[in-house]
Amino acid sequence: MKAIPYSILELAVVAKDSTPADAFRNSLTLAQQAEKWGYTRFWLAEHHNMVSVASSATVVLIGHIAGGTKTIRVGSGGIMLPNHSPLLVAEQFGTLGQLYPNRIDMGLGRAPGTDQLTAQAIRPDRMQSVFQFPQEISQIKQYFSPANAGAKVRAAVAEGVQIPMYILGSSTDSAYLAAEKGLPYVFASHFASTHLLEALKIYHQRFQPSAELNKPYAIACVNVIAAETEEEAERLSTSYLRMILGVMSGQIDYLQPPGEMTSELAALREHPALQSFLKYSFIGSRETVKQQIKEFLVLTQVDELMITTNAFHLEDRLKSFELAASILQELSAI
Repeated sequence: MKAIPYSILELAVVAKDSTPADAFRNSLTLAQQAEKWGYTRFWLAEHHNMVSVASSATVVLIGHIAGGTKTIRVGSGGIMLPNHSPLLVAEQFGTLGQLYPNRIDMGLGRAPGTDQLTAQAIRPDRMQSVFQFPQEISQIKQYFSPANAGAKVRAAVAEGVQIPMYILGSSTDSAYLAAEKGLPYVFASHFASTHLLEALKIYHQRFQPSAELNKPYAIACVNVIAAETEEEAERLSTSYLRMILGVMSGQIDYLQPPGEMTSELAALREHPALQSFLKYSFIGSRETVKQQIKEFLVLTQVDELMITTNAFHLEDRLKSFELAASILQELSAI
C-alpha cells in the first residue's frame, strides 16, 4: 500500500462542565502531540451557534495553533466562504502566511456551518454569495497573485504569499468545481457518506491540471475512536452518539461523559439516518480500526486521510489519535 499522509480535523469540542478556553487548550495539546506522531496537517472547522463546538473564529484559532507548534501544517477545514468577504479572507490568510511561512492551508467550503437563521445573521446576502462561490475563489487567488499589485483593490499582505487552496465538499457539486479549478479536493465523509465514491470519481475523471496541481489530490475525512479494547471504544463512542443525536434533533448540548451502551442508544444507532452518518466511523480496538481504515483506503484510493475524533476526556482523544497514527504508519510500510 502506498504511503498515506494523515491529518486531523479539529472542532474544538466543548465538553460538559468545561469552557471554550479549556477546549482551546486541549486543541493545542493535541496539535503538539500530533506533530510528534507524524500528522501532516491540523485543520480547524468553522461552526456557529453551537455550544458544543468552539471553532467559530477559525482564523484566530489557526494562529493560536500555528504559534504553539513548529512543523505541522495548520489550516481551515474550512472557511465557509459565503460567510466572509473574499478580500478579508485573503488579508487574514496572507497575514497567517507571513507569520508562519509554508505552514498554512486554506480549505474553502460553501455550506453555512450553522442553521439558516444564524447564517442570515452572519451575512444577510450569503445566498447570493453561495452562487458566486467559484468566482469568489478566483477572486481570492487574484488577491494572492503578485500581478494584483497594480489593481485598485489589493490585499497587499497576501501578494506573493504561498497558501495552498483546497475545495471542501459533501456533495458532487464541489467535485466538479475542484476538478475544473485544478485544486485539491477534500470530502466530508465523516458525516456525509452518500456521495463519497461518486464525488471522487467525478473529481478524478474531470480534473484539469492547473498551476497549483498537475494531477488530482483527494482527501477524505473519517471518524475514529480507537481504544485498547472493543468494549472501551464502544463506551467512549456513547459521547459521540449523543452528540450526533443532539445535532440531528436540533437539541445541541455540550459533549457528554461516556457511559454504557444502553439498549436505547444501541437501537438508535441502527436507525438508517444514523447508519448513513456513521458509515465511515471506525470504532474499536487497534486491530479493528486498522482493518476498517485499510478497507476504506483500498475502496477510495484517496491520497490522504483526515481524521476527527470526539471523545469526552482529552486523554482518550490523545490515545485514539496516537493509535490511528501508528496504524497509518504500519499500513504505509506494507
